[in-house]
Amino acid sequence: MTIPPFSRRALMGAAATGVAGLPSASPALAQATPERVIRYGISMADIPQTTGQPDRGAGAYQFTGYTLYDPLVAWEMDVADRPGKLVPGLATSWEADPADRRKWVFRLREGVTFHDGSAFDADAVIWNFEKVLNTQAPHFDNRQAAQVRPRLPSVASYRKVDAQTVEVTTKAVDSFFPYQMLWFLISSPAQYAKLSNSWDRFASEPSGTGPFRLARLTPRQSVELVKNATYWDPRRIPKVDRVILVVAPEATTRSNALISGQVDMIETPAPDIVARLRQSGARIVENVTPHVWNYHLSLLEGSPWRDIRLRKAANLAINRDEVVGLLNGLAKPAVGMVDPSSPWFGQPEFRIRTDMDEARKLVREAGYSPQNPLRTRFLVPSGGSGQMLSMPMNEYIQSAWREVGIQVEFQVVELEVSYTCWRQGAAGEIARSGNITANNVAYVTSDPLYAFIRFFHSNQAAPTGVNWSHYRDAEMDRLIDSAQQSFDVAEQDALMRKVHEKAVNEALLVYVVHDTNPHALGRNVRGYTQAQHWFQDLTTVS
Repeated sequence: MTIPPFSRRALMGAAATGVAGLPSASPALAQATPERVIRYGISMADIPQTTGQPDRGAGAYQFTGYTLYDPLVAWEMDVADRPGKLVPGLATSWEADPADRRKWVFRLREGVTFHDGSAFDADAVIWNFEKVLNTQAPHFDNRQAAQVRPRLPSVASYRKVDAQTVEVTTKAVDSFFPYQMLWFLISSPAQYAKLSNSWDRFASEPSGTGPFRLARLTPRQSVELVKNATYWDPRRIPKVDRVILVVAPEATTRSNALISGQVDMIETPAPDIVARLRQSGARIVENVTPHVWNYHLSLLEGSPWRDIRLRKAANLAINRDEVVGLLNGLAKPAVGMVDPSSPWFGQPEFRIRTDMDEARKLVREAGYSPQNPLRTRFLVPSGGSGQMLSMPMNEYIQSAWREVGIQVEFQVVELEVSYTCWRQGAAGEIARSGNITANNVAYVTSDPLYAFIRFFHSNQAAPTGVNWSHYRDAEMDRLIDSAQQSFDVAEQDALMRKVHEKAVNEALLVYVVHDTNPHALGRNVRGYTQAQHWFQDLTTVS
């Protein structure tokens, strides 16, 4: 097989850890009792940030997020037969003040220490809020802020109540606010001070409260995580001694590495190698995943996508069953932001389907045709976690659009550049300089904030949130505001159904497929639970 040089080094490094009788990479690994090691081939081009807030999207939280760190509010990751739910993390409880629903009180877990031995308390929580939300704080880190600030759009202020209690005030009443706290991870103030107040040094010697500690980081190659035997939650003490995350962004490389025994498990196997993987004894695991692969269309003045006829045509010209076939069945056609089984799907009047004749008709009505096509430019990522088979999928859709009179040129970028463009919005520097009218981004849709609010409320227009399109609609704002002000789940669901119906009826995005988050596990891997989320728990793997 052909492996890019950096991936070859990473795979060789992973193989040289004393596993399968190979020489040990360091004296620390030369033990009488062999370490229990899992080598995991990941689809990213680099190791996500290790300072506390991972970059490279939601998928990165399973790698350098929920391994090294903990949130105040956590997600249930040990169930596969239903969606998870919010569970206590570093906060044992949280509630909105009945007298002022904008104020949320978080009661912190006692007796927790960071990897460096310092105590976790309210001061540490406030320090972490400051590092990403207060640009004047001496320890403010723009790299971490860029990742998490759009995930915390409701936070107005925060304060320490006492050593074990923190109060967060939201900008308006927001019943969904606890979902935002899933993404806010806590790193050690004491370790930062010990390392001369340097986030660069902290990246190599991070300290969180998580179930793993970082042993070694080799950028663009691998990271080694070792078990935190004194982790505060005995149920999540890792079953193995060490997890080695190996950078292998190319799907064929990852799949062949598993077949040859260079790694023990991989994410997103190459569809055309699935049969060979099974023949080698690997197991393919997948699950319903709240995730959508789609295109965000610019609605700024001058964008062709302000014409709803073109937006509908772009949706109708895609044969989603063929896209699923391209992925060897490792996906599900998307007919909206969420699956029809979701309580938020509703009954949209515009039916997402394949209808080439109707697509051509709408394109002609908008003034274009295959002979006189709409010419425009999209920004698409070359790959990465959640992006599935990015280029084959994009090229297939590009060909389908050409048949109806939509001619798209791609600006292909690395995943993190795509996320940067997403956060900047259609009016941002990257989109403007490249004359970009759409951005291909895949993401999790596990809760109302992540599925709808951040894309469709006018106050979330980028760069405040990720309303990339700059969509503004008073009725949509009213529906979302009403849902955020309600603490009744049935009422919230009813309002979210109306939000989703409106988004689909207006064809605000081009919906393609839902990922099933497939993983391939080698013969020796046990205990992995494929949760219905991008959050996955590596502590259960044995």
